Amino acid sequence: MSLRPTVDFLLHDWLQVESLQSRARFADHSRETFDAVLDTCERIAREKYAPFNRLVDTQEPQFDGEKVILPQASQDAYDAYAASGMLSAAQDYEIGGMQLPYTVEAAANAFFSMASVSIGSGMLTTGNANLLMVHGTELQKKVFALNEFSGRFSGTMCLSEPQAGSSLSDITTRALQDGDDYASEPLGARFRLKGNKMWISSGEHELSDNIIHLVLAKIPDANGQLVPGVKGISLFIVPKKLVNTQGQLTGARNDVALAGLNHKCGWRGTTNTLLNFGEGKYPVASSASQPAEPGAIGYLVGQPGEGLRCMFHMMNEARIGVGLAATVLGMAGYYASLDYAKNRPQGRPSGAGGKDASQAQVRIIEHADIKRMLLAQKAYCEGALALALYSARLVDEQHTGTAEDADVARLLLEVLTPIVKSFPSEWCLEANSLAIQIHGGYGYTRDFPVEQYWRDNRLNMIHEGTHGIQAMDLLGRKVLMENGRGLQLLAQRMQATASKAEALWGPEAAALRQALQHIGQATQQAWAGAQPAQALANAVPYLQAFGHTVIAWIWLDVAASLGMDDSPAAQGRKAACRYFYRYELPKIGAWLNVVSSRDPTCADLPEAAF
Repeated sequence: MSLRPTVDFLLHDWLQVESLQSRARFADHSRETFDAVLDTCERIAREKYAPFNRLVDTQEPQFDGEKVILPQASQDAYDAYAASGMLSAAQDYEIGGMQLPYTVEAAANAFFSMASVSIGSGMLTTGNANLLMVHGTELQKKVFALNEFSGRFSGTMCLSEPQAGSSLSDITTRALQDGDDYASEPLGARFRLKGNKMWISSGEHELSDNIIHLVLAKIPDANGQLVPGVKGISLFIVPKKLVNTQGQLTGARNDVALAGLNHKCGWRGTTNTLLNFGEGKYPVASSASQPAEPGAIGYLVGQPGEGLRCMFHMMNEARIGVGLAATVLGMAGYYASLDYAKNRPQGRPSGAGGKDASQAQVRIIEHADIKRMLLAQKAYCEGALALALYSARLVDEQHTGTAEDADVARLLLEVLTPIVKSFPSEWCLEANSLAIQIHGGYGYTRDFPVEQYWRDNRLNMIHEGTHGIQAMDLLGRKVLMENGRGLQLLAQRMQATASKAEALWGPEAAALRQALQHIGQATQQAWAGAQPAQALANAVPYLQAFGHTVIAWIWLDVAASLGMDDSPAAQGRKAACRYFYRYELPKIGAWLNVVSSRDPTCADLPEAAF
C-alpha cells in the first residue's frame, strides 16, 4: 500500500492546503506544484531509500580510525535528497528555495521517513540552517546556512553530555575567548570549546564536505567559574573543518574528534556519536603566527547566555519532525501487517456447532481480533498523521497569517507540540507492536520488516525530549502560559468541531465535550494549592489523556469532513473514528483520576521498597 492517497486526502480534502495560494509568499504555487513535489519525493524514497532499508540496518557504520564508513546507498540517498531541493524547500527564491508551505514540506518528507528513517533525510541539517537564518549574523547565514541548504554542508545539534542528558543546566562544556581580538572575527566572536557531547546524530561521516555542529556550552565568569543553570548557556557554530569567509575549506581540521559510535537498537544506518571538543587530537592555531593548541574553534551565535533560547528554535521544529517520523513508521507497520493479514490463511470461522476442520482455512483478516488490531493501528497512525499535518499548517499560519491569526497559531502550537511529539512516539510504537502480533512468530524474525519498524520507532519516545519531559512541559508550562489562553483556544476549536459534527456524530460530539471538560477539571485540580512536585507527579498520565483527547478531536473533524461519503476509504476513516471513541477515549478517565487526586503512589514510594 502507498501512503500517498492518505496524504492527498489530508492535504487537499481535509486541510484544503491550496487555500495557502492566496498568501503572497505562496502565490506561485498550485495543486500541480504541490503534487510535483510529492511525486518527486515519493519517487526518490521508493528508488533510493526503501530498497536499502534492511541493508543499512545490517551494515552499521564503521570507524577505520580516520573516517566513518557507510554503505554506498547512504551516499546515493543523501545526494538524491540534496539534489531534490528539499533542504531549502521553505526558503526564499532569492537563496535557491521553493517558498514551499511547511505543510507540504512536512508531508513530502514523510515519504523518506517511511521508506527508511534509518538512512535519514535532512531534518537536522534544515533545522540547523533555519536556526542560523533567524539568529545568525549575515555572514554566518551566507557561509554556513546557505551551504547547508545546498547539501554541501550538513548539520547537527550538540546538546547532551555523558553526565547531562536531559538536564542541560548541568552541561560542563566550556567556551573561552580565543585571544584578545576575538570580537572582530568576521564569522562571529571566536571561542575555544572544550568538552564532550553525547548522542549526536550524524556527528561524523563523509556524506558532505563539512559538518556544522551547533554546540551548547558555557562561558566562564571573571573568576573562571561556570554560571549555574540554563542562563549561562551560549550557542556556538563549530565546523568539523575550518572555513574562510567565502565558505571555502581552509584545509585545516577543527579540534573535534570522534570518541565513539553508539550501537543502537534501531536507526542503525545513522551514525550516533560521542564527540570530544578540544581534546587536542586536531590542534588549531589562532593565527598564522601562533602555534597550534587544543580547543575547538567556535563562533558565537546570538548573545552570550541566550543559547538555549536560540536552540529551542531548532528543537521545536525537530519535535514535529520526530512525531511525523514516528507516525509513518507506524504506518509502514500497518501497511505490512494489512498485506500479511489479507494473504495469510489460518484458522476457520466459528459456527454454532464449533469450528469445522474439514472447511478450508480463512485468511486471518476475517477474524475479528485481527480486525481489532488493524483498526487500532489505523486509528493511531492516521490520526497522528492528521495531527502532524494540522500542526504543520499552524506553522504556515504563524509565518504568513494576519497578526491575530499568527498569534493564535503560535499559542496553539505551544500546546500541541508536546502532543505531536509524544502521541505518535507512544501509540504508533504500539501500532508497530500490533503489526508484529498480527504476523505472529514470523513478525519476531527478520524475514519480515515489522520488527525493524518497531526497533526504529522505539527511539522516538526518547530523543528530542523524553515522554516525561514532554509531559512536564505540557502540564507545567504550556497549559498555564498566558493565563491558559492556549488551552482555551484549543478548547474553542474542539467545541467548534463538536458542533459541526453533531448532526451525524452526536454521541462522539458529546463524548468529546465530556473529555474536554474532564481535561479542564483535571488541570485545575492538579494545580489547586499544590506545589509543582505534587502537581507534576502524574504528568505522564495527564499527557496521555490530553493526547487521546486531541486525537479524538482530530478524528471527529476528519469524519465530519466526509459527510455522506460512503466510499471504502471513507468507510475506513469513519470506522477508525468510531473505534477511537469506543475503545480508546474511555481510557482518559483512569489517567485523569490520578492527576486530579494528585495520587502520591509513585512519588512517595521510598527507594528501598523497589
